[in-house]
Amino acid sequence: MLRSLPACFLVLALAFLARSSPVGNADQIPLLAADDSLGAVDYRNGELPPTENTEGWVDPRLNGGRFIDFTTRRLGEPLNIVISALSDPWVLEEPGFLEYSQSIGFAGECMGLHYGNIHNADLGDGLGRKGEHLLIRQHYFPVIGTCWESVRGGHHFRAWKQNGTLANSGAWFIGASKEKDSSNNHRIDEDGYNLGRDFFVERAIAGSHWQGKWWRAEIEWREGLMPRGRRGINHGIAVDGRVAILTVKRL
Repeated sequence: MLRSLPACFLVLALAFLARSSPVGNADQIPLLAADDSLGAVDYRNGELPPTENTEGWVDPRLNGGRFIDFTTRRLGEPLNIVISALSDPWVLEEPGFLEYSQSIGFAGECMGLHYGNIHNADLGDGLGRKGEHLLIRQHYFPVIGTCWESVRGGHHFRAWKQNGTLANSGAWFIGASKEKDSSNNHRIDEDGYNLGRDFFVERAIAGSHWQGKWWRAEIEWREGLMPRGRRGINHGIAVDGRVAILTVKRL
């Protein structure tokens, strides 16, 4: 009996280590949704609890949403830009937002045809997971510039309006990214989510114009609205966790 004690202790120690050690890379574990039966969101990767009393937008997480869309059941792409409802009212309307997008180098899809999957996002506005309102691509040159983006790759973004009864802010929530060319099946570039966000932001804060209208955006950087790293992110591409809150002013 005494001779078997060390072996028992060894077995117990190994069982404890197996229970307490993570399996694989924690960044690759899907992010738990707020309604997941396994428990609440894990805040160990830089995400903070929901933010209250924000001006011009409502934190989706207050009502069960999140700052990552749903590309699959668990994985998604970051909603890394918010156009605050304190912006110029014309920009908050769909035609005005399209004009503003053109002023910073984007336009509607090639020949009005949609390419790729429809992404869903829960903005915590009471409408649940809803499909993207707009998919906008980099406009390389006049007339067919977005067709070239579909072939060559480049920057694009999806946009959703926060307009449900639980959070009718009118803000635009944007998932921006940079993708590879068609020969690479439009996969997201390495660091493509951060690059896509920064491309949009740089043009917005530099100032822009379209058909006699001039705009310039003010920016506030927010951290803690989503996790850092690859946790919950489609394609396993890491993000820095920062969200740009833009207020677009008419000049």
